[in-house]
Amino acid sequence: FGSSAQPWSQCVGHNLNLAAMFSENRVIVDCKGHMLGRLASCVAKELLNGQKVVLVRCEKLNQSGSLYRNFLKWGEFRRKATNVKHAHGPFHHRAPSKIMQRAIRGMIPHKTFKGRCALDRLECFDGVPPKYARRKLKIVPRAQKINCLKPHRPYCTLGDLSTKAGWKYKDLIERLEAKRMAGNAKYYEIKKGYVAAWQDKKAAAAKKLTKDQQEILTAAGVI
Repeated sequence: FGSSAQPWSQCVGHNLNLAAMFSENRVIVDCKGHMLGRLASCVAKELLNGQKVVLVRCEKLNQSGSLYRNFLKWGEFRRKATNVKHAHGPFHHRAPSKIMQRAIRGMIPHKTFKGRCALDRLECFDGVPPKYARRKLKIVPRAQKINCLKPHRPYCTLGDLSTKAGWKYKDLIERLEAKRMAGNAKYYEIKKGYVAAWQDKKAAAAKKLTKDQQEILTAAGVI
């Protein structure tokens, strides 16, 4: 990613302080390796508490159960329609970001003013858009597959399910992701060069100081 995904400092095991986790102005969550329902419940709670949340790489979300089983469940949902006019809904979204957004909507009183405001604080994306490509990405350990699902249990990826349901942009997202990661790797190499040069200049400047000056600056955390 733009920057490696890091858990919140308060996220230790399953004893999580979600209010502390979502203390930033806008939290960008990397959905890869997370369970859809578990992550949706955590995000829905924080949206109601006033936190802005951005979900990227929704096509990498996981669902328990095999791909065939989940496709049968989605097929049952697809058959639900208004009897008099199908254009009145319910609407059966194929894109992973829209499926995730609807799952979160189901956990929020979206027909109330509070619920509408909460949904306005949510953004869901397939892949990583350019404006978030170099931002720090977060994870939610309590919603990760490795913490929720036993290793031998079957699961599927939301992107595969969406593709089987008619989503046509999986290949495009994969190409854009490969291009983004190549660009980020190049950016990181340039950044390492700047950091190394800055460290060398900092060390050279420190050598010009007297011992007392170095002790004062070290105590202040400057060098």
